[in-house]
Amino acid sequence: MTVWLLFLVLFALSFLPMLWLGARTYFRYRGTRVVTCPETGMPAAVRVDGGRAAGSASIGELEVRLSACSRWPERNGCGQACLSQIEAAPADCVVRTMLVQWYQGADCAICGREIGEVHWVEYEPALLTPGRKTVEWEDVTAENLAEVLATCQRVCWRCHAVHAWREKFPGFRADATSPQTS
Repeated sequence: MTVWLLFLVLFALSFLPMLWLGARTYFRYRGTRVVTCPETGMPAAVRVDGGRAAGSASIGELEVRLSACSRWPERNGCGQACLSQIEAAPADCVVRTMLVQWYQGADCAICGREIGEVHWVEYEPALLTPGRKTVEWEDVTAENLAEVLATCQRVCWRCHAVHAWREKFPGFRADATSPQTS
């Protein structure tokens, strides 16, 4: 009985390297990415099929395929040549990585303070459009990311919250408890 139990434990432990490799691959390829579509030359937002990549990596034959693309369904039959960009630099085309690098060492366009480390769960920074309106990242599509980064300025969370409050309640004054009268 003890020999069989030992054999079962060793057999179960033999799967740990495969599980570790699969999990590592899944986390490497998950998330929305921005690539240049080889067919159109335009930016495209894509998602890799993380489950397929993890499963294939765990058996030793990595297969990376897309599960979604902003150019689908009209270009659904494409050869997925954009995958070479992802395989060359998996982390560099992830939207979050691109944004963290964009905000790194930057100052807020409104208050001038350094934005500092980006905390995507708590207080995420925002954008200031050329029309002086603040925009949250959830309102930006990944395929428009390059244009947004080129035309908008960086704004800290505090300034965005104040700016958004002023847009929502234009008559409210911070130094009074009643709306502003003119």
